[in-house]
Amino acid sequence: MNTVRETVRALRAEAVDTDERRLLVLHGDKADCYKEARSAIESVDFSGAIATVSDRDVVGDRIDFDRTERLLGTTYDCLLVDCHDTCRPNAIGRVTGAVDGGGLLVLLCPHFSAWKTTHGRFDETLAPPPFSVAEVGSRFKRRLIDTLRAHRGVAIVDIDTGVRTKRGLTDPPTRRPAAPLVPPERHAFPEAVYEACRSGDQLDAVYACERLIDDETAVVLEADRGRGKSSAAGFAAAALAARGSKVVVTAPSYRNAAELFERAAEVLRTLDALTDDGRDGQTKPFLRTPTGEIRFRTPVEAAEDSPDVLFVDEAAALPVRQLEALSAAVPSVCFATTVRGYEGAGRGFDVRFRDELETSRAVVDCVLAEPIRYAAADPIEVWVFHALLLDSTPPANQLVEGSIPEDASYERLAQDSLAADENLLREAFGLLVNAHYRTQPDDLARLLDAPDVAIRALLVDGHPVSVALLAREGGLDDDTRRRAYEGGRIRGNLIPDLLTSQLRDPEAGIPIGFRVVRIATHHAVRAAGFGSRLLDEIEAEFSEIGSTDADPYDARDRFGPIDYLGVSYGATPKLCSFWTANGYRTVHLSATRNDTSGEHSAVMLRPISEGGRDLTDRHAAWFHRRILDVLAGVLSDVDPDVVRAALASVEVDTDPELTDFEWRLVASSAGGPGRYDTAPGPFRRLALCALVDGILDDPDAERLLVVKALQNRSWEETAATRGFVSTRSCMRAIGDAFRPIVDRYGTKVARTEADRYRPD
Repeated sequence: MNTVRETVRALRAEAVDTDERRLLVLHGDKADCYKEARSAIESVDFSGAIATVSDRDVVGDRIDFDRTERLLGTTYDCLLVDCHDTCRPNAIGRVTGAVDGGGLLVLLCPHFSAWKTTHGRFDETLAPPPFSVAEVGSRFKRRLIDTLRAHRGVAIVDIDTGVRTKRGLTDPPTRRPAAPLVPPERHAFPEAVYEACRSGDQLDAVYACERLIDDETAVVLEADRGRGKSSAAGFAAAALAARGSKVVVTAPSYRNAAELFERAAEVLRTLDALTDDGRDGQTKPFLRTPTGEIRFRTPVEAAEDSPDVLFVDEAAALPVRQLEALSAAVPSVCFATTVRGYEGAGRGFDVRFRDELETSRAVVDCVLAEPIRYAAADPIEVWVFHALLLDSTPPANQLVEGSIPEDASYERLAQDSLAADENLLREAFGLLVNAHYRTQPDDLARLLDAPDVAIRALLVDGHPVSVALLAREGGLDDDTRRRAYEGGRIRGNLIPDLLTSQLRDPEAGIPIGFRVVRIATHHAVRAAGFGSRLLDEIEAEFSEIGSTDADPYDARDRFGPIDYLGVSYGATPKLCSFWTANGYRTVHLSATRNDTSGEHSAVMLRPISEGGRDLTDRHAAWFHRRILDVLAGVLSDVDPDVVRAALASVEVDTDPELTDFEWRLVASSAGGPGRYDTAPGPFRRLALCALVDGILDDPDAERLLVVKALQNRSWEETAATRGFVSTRSCMRAIGDAFRPIVDRYGTKVARTEADRYRPD
């Protein structure tokens, strides 16, 4: 078909001439799309790499859809993405980002008229039990088609008819040559480091990193993908290592930091300063110079080598507490973070971490705006940012500043309404992106099309200030529950899956719940009570629906009555306190740390119906029965304030069940001869009762009980972590902490014993 070949040649020529990219869409019969794409691509001289993301060989190398993360940090002259069998937004974003300036992106898909209602493999992931793939919507595909038709630089050919419905050429003016880069007049890094830079922004970023020579300095590099932020960090790391610095690089995974290491190695070779490179134990890359070195360490290990300078790539992907710990442990640190990208966004980095950073260090900011892989006017970047909402933002501050929860209206944001209201969709999705780094393009499709998803929000003058993304779980049939109980996973049913398989409750999948997947409040009104108001409104809505006195459910949503609300999150003291204050009860603390949050995950429930209360009561009681053993074992390092908040929310009947001997021992530990180490068991049971019932008014005493009595740490460690001058003073404090506990729970024997040692 000459039309496709002519279109490919014209798009390629204009892309090369402008150092931009162009996009060709071929929609129609699958076999014909493959045939025409292969013939057209092979007829053009692409000097660089060519690949197809598909389950089938089409042209060039083949990359599986499940392996598109390999594309990050790579560049291709021509990339095809085959959407006939699956349309995954993350893959589209990654493929687009890997096409170099002058290159061509080719999208293969069913005919537009059929694609809107065609369900592929990704759609199956949007339909967890008990939903079917037939219930998955088509709003994201419709959005994709609309943006392809609307944006510049996109050509569209109907393979079934041979008609080109969109030309795709932009006829731009002649490109002017870029001005030469000039190193700063005075600079500490070698000139060769600056000569490696490919943009003025990148050169400025490297120059900013010269400040890392001084202690107590932080440099923050922010950029969208493709701006050379990681390369700039690599150039600076090489320059510092060549000067003799001990440099450590960390990131969520080595893949995130691979480009930094590659650029650092190139510069060190140019400087003739690279003496050794490789991996320690096959996993920890390093570069060595005659006087310095660069090593990769995981975020947990990053401070162990006592580096002079630390580089944190993709910093916004790390929990704030981890960033704070890393910043406090090294003399100088550079944080490089993606602002808008295909794996998530880092704008929340500013909101959550910057204030803390600026209280302890001199901070140098550098924003890299100029693309390196392609020209600044590239129309395909504009298209992909719009189509995948990579450029979504919350409402402007001035639209919501000064608002109070009473100003807001509670709204059910139906998926059809969101898809039809671009501004509301951008603002709501922007709130979710700001609140959570890992909000990805896949999440946009989930929000628009997943049948288990509901969106609730508080709006001020039509602008969302707080948004909750809810996922329906439970209501599972006998066979699904049996498979889960025997070890199978229930996709998309996090809480029923956990309660059934790990906590051994064969009936946990029967009640229906909504899990709060994400809740986000605008940073301009954070801590003003909007999140709590939103949760109260959600609870009230579904309590009303489930009431026997309520009118029949009026189809405002596709969801009927539910039994409980639930949440699973990386447990921090602040978050635990928030969920506890909003009536959620702890039923689980995970034994291992979550890979994303770096924290132990907490699971909490808020009952709505009688069935939800039964589920919550039995799992709160089960949590209470087993938590003593767990805290003294795998959870012995959990923050005491997390433990305090988790236990305060349990709401179970407490009874320490101590014998007379045990009561005499505990009662005599304050001022008398009783010693904790004689029999720690009764002390631990009483401490648990006190923390669950919240009888102490002294947070420090509660923390002491957690660390010593519940987590069973040594006297030496307890004294050190709680700030006591000696173990003896720590022991006295433990005795004092049990006085009000004995007064609350003690028997007549206990009170008589305690009275012996009270001051007159």
